[in-house]
Amino acid sequence: MTSEASANLQYHIRPIHQADNPVVAAIIRQVMTEFGVVGCGFSISDAEVDAMFEAYPAPGTAFFVVEREGAVRGCGGVAPLQGGDAGTCELRKMYFLPELRGTGMGNQLLGTILAAARSAGYSLCYLETLEAMDQARKLYTQHGFAPSNHALGNTGHSSCNRFMTLAL
Repeated sequence: MTSEASANLQYHIRPIHQADNPVVAAIIRQVMTEFGVVGCGFSISDAEVDAMFEAYPAPGTAFFVVEREGAVRGCGGVAPLQGGDAGTCELRKMYFLPELRGTGMGNQLLGTILAAARSAGYSLCYLETLEAMDQARKLYTQHGFAPSNHALGNTGHSSCNRFMTLAL
């Protein structure tokens, strides 16, 4: 068994629970601070950060966490693109603590999120990221996301400088 496969056996992807809110907020803030993306125009300032469970209850939304031995180590979800058409969703708040990176769980979580988006009937998935997040952009590209020259919708993340889309 490869070390990646061995590491994956220790992790579990599941839907977010209300009790996960504080740790998910802490992960989002830690990772965004690590990459220097704090302040207005970044998702770290979104009101939903402190209440992710409550932000994803509606049809067409899904939010997942990655846990190891009962501790949440990463997260990510999907929801309708604010200001977008009905067939477009947005990949939202996919962040991993450093210990989770390189384990293959990014592939698994992104696959889970995209399956939820397809099941919800979306035809296009959009995401916003940053030039500094090379590994994340590489992961998105491996899943078929392509760069877009412009932002879609009205996410409020005016400081993001890379946009990608995937036909579902």
